[in-house]
Amino acid sequence: MDIAKSNIVRSGAGRDKGKLFAVLAVEGEYLLLADGKSRKVESPKRKKRRHVLFVSAEESRLAEKIRSGEKVTNSELRRTLAGYREALQPDQEG
Repeated sequence: MDIAKSNIVRSGAGRDKGKLFAVLAVEGEYLLLADGKSRKVESPKRKKRRHVLFVSAEESRLAEKIRSGEKVTNSELRRTLAGYREALQPDQEG
């Protein structure tokens, strides 16, 4: 599947391997990624498309804001990605 603006991806390479990000923009073979914590919306991570793994095509208010070019806050990003983190890696207690 082709990765597009507003998708949720997981880093597959680099020191941020395994972390979830939202795609803020697509520039050819590069993606601009942010997670709202280590990579803020103001300074997104530029990463090659082949170094990320597709997780989900987000269909929420956040995805709508990213696609339309509205201002996205770091707290919105953190909240959305936390939901995916819980779904992908549930607590493995007892």
